[in-house]
Amino acid sequence: MSYAVIKTGGKQYRVQQGDILRIELLNAEEGASIQFDQVLMVGTGESVTVGAPLVAGATVTATIRKHGRADKIRIIKFRRRKHSRKQQGHRQHFTEVEITGIAG
Repeated sequence: MSYAVIKTGGKQYRVQQGDILRIELLNAEEGASIQFDQVLMVGTGESVTVGAPLVAGATVTATIRKHGRADKIRIIKFRRRKHSRKQQGHRQHFTEVEITGIAG
C-alpha cells in the first residue's frame, strides 16, 4: 500500500488511499475532486521518495465529503485577586476529504 505526506493549510498529513481526514477549510463544493500538489514524500512498500522540498510530478487526489465546524473550545484568561476575567469561545471551520489516489 502506498502512502504520501502532503502539506495543506500549514500542516502536514500522512495519507493513504481511502483515508478520511479533516483539514483547514478549502474553497470548493462538496463532492468536488481536488488535487494536492505539495507532496513532500511518497512511499510504496520499502521504496521511499523524499522531495527537496517537494516530489516532482507527484499528486494526491481527494474528494470533498463535507464542510463543517469543529466542537467549541473555550478560552479563559483569569488573573487572580485582580477581579479580571475574560472568556471567549471558538469553533474552527474544517473540510472533510477522502483520499482517492496517489500518483508519483
